[in-house]
Amino acid sequence: MTQALLVLEDGRVFHGKPYGAIGSSLGEIVFATGMTGYQETLTDPSYAGQIVVQTAPHIGNTGVNARDEESAKVWVAGYVVRDPSRIVSNFRAEASLDEELTKYNIVGISNIDTRALTRHLRSAGSMRAGVFSGNAATQPIAELLAQVNGAAKMKGLSLSDVVTTAETYSVAAEGEKVGKVAILDLGIKKSTIEHMTARGLDVVVLPAKSDAATILEQNPDAVFYSNGPGDPEAAAGQVTVLQEILKAKIPFFGICFGNQLLGRALGFDTYKLPFGHRGINQPVLDRRTGRVEVTAHNHGFAVKIDGGPEVQSPAGFGRVQVSHVSLNDDCVEGLECLDIPAFSVQYHPEAAAGPHDSNYLFDRLVELVKTNKVAK
Repeated sequence: MTQALLVLEDGRVFHGKPYGAIGSSLGEIVFATGMTGYQETLTDPSYAGQIVVQTAPHIGNTGVNARDEESAKVWVAGYVVRDPSRIVSNFRAEASLDEELTKYNIVGISNIDTRALTRHLRSAGSMRAGVFSGNAATQPIAELLAQVNGAAKMKGLSLSDVVTTAETYSVAAEGEKVGKVAILDLGIKKSTIEHMTARGLDVVVLPAKSDAATILEQNPDAVFYSNGPGDPEAAAGQVTVLQEILKAKIPFFGICFGNQLLGRALGFDTYKLPFGHRGINQPVLDRRTGRVEVTAHNHGFAVKIDGGPEVQSPAGFGRVQVSHVSLNDDCVEGLECLDIPAFSVQYHPEAAAGPHDSNYLFDRLVELVKTNKVAK
């Protein structure tokens, strides 16, 4: 069997077997803790530029199918698993995971100790890494390490233009129309759009570089910033656009990357987490209700707010409440503006795949749209 190597920027090396395409790939290595939902993870644009380690040991047993894809392609930079399934055992399967990785030229590695790797990343933090197989794995380790250390760091990296839609498109509401939402596509997942249209919302999806005038030309009842990859500090253009939306008092909802950009638009800073939150089993406290939600996450950055739970927006948008917090590390997981119609969460309420505890947030968006229409 051809050798495969995983090389971390701190010099640690893992030996395994090739999985997926043969070759080499560089990116930020992160771990995802979900026991299921690997296809949704792979096709989530938020993972662009990242080598994903699955902490669950057995991956691939249900294969892949077109219905469960969250976008048009696999976005991860590389893939790391312990025990890939030898067979596919699911009536919905249309191909194996190995075939899917090969189809999209994703270089992966299997048969390594992912528990040891995860413990290392939890201690040392997420870092750059490279997966090498075939001829690429025959190079001296020193040369492979030099390639890894020459790769771009996630901090300061803008990836929205890589994952966004090239053209504006619309999706009609199902049933009785409630309103219209303009989505800035920073890495949107298909399930997010489905949740909105199922609740009577017409959706228009715009490219990441759309300006405020272009968004407002759609005459939306609300604006939505999606999830997506990259450093929020490198998204100054989208932050400026959002500030214009907030000044216009148009209802706003953001998730994941959108939460970070709302934080920056309100005048708060963001920072890089040591190893981030990724997976479909992250506990979050909703301070409004006292309810604990099990949520789906994928973020390596977070909003920094000192004090609270209620603080003043440094950018002049009034009172802001930290509405949700992580029960693992007290990280800010949600923001609610008390003087303008805007709120956001750091996690994925569409939860594909994952728990559905947070689906109600789409209902909250509908209520915000209805309330704002009455106020007009």
